[in-house]
Amino acid sequence: MIGMIGIPLGWLWAQLAPPQQAVVTADGTPSPIDLETWHAFDALAIFVLLSFAAGLFIGALVWLLRERRGPVIMFAAVLGSVLAGWLGTLMGAAFIGDEYTVKEPPHVGDIVLLAPELHSPWALIIQPLAVALVYGLLAAWNGSDDLGRRLG
Repeated sequence: MIGMIGIPLGWLWAQLAPPQQAVVTADGTPSPIDLETWHAFDALAIFVLLSFAAGLFIGALVWLLRERRGPVIMFAAVLGSVLAGWLGTLMGAAFIGDEYTVKEPPHVGDIVLLAPELHSPWALIIQPLAVALVYGLLAAWNGSDDLGRRLG
């Protein structure tokens, strides 16, 4: 269930991540314009921040499952968050789809838009780390030796 968070995460990233502008060179390949290469970092930073926010939310939400508190549910939430991050990267690329494909052959010197990409696999660990951090802090903050599982 937690892994499905990756679908809206990927959609939101696809809407927010900026494309790169590139100039078509003599050999037909696009070459990014100066300062447009920063958009590769922007796309990564947007995904990392969205993943971190989702991890904070998931960690707090899982903590609210009072009867299930403990290391097993934390481990399950972390694994679900790994799946959500992976699914977010796949779905983000799928949601971008053909939005930035060139319809006709460009001429030399034309400006084309390159689709945003995630170049670092390290972005996948942000959400599970946020889940573990929030859940661990809430468990440390709780003074009960049973983590407050008893409702009575």
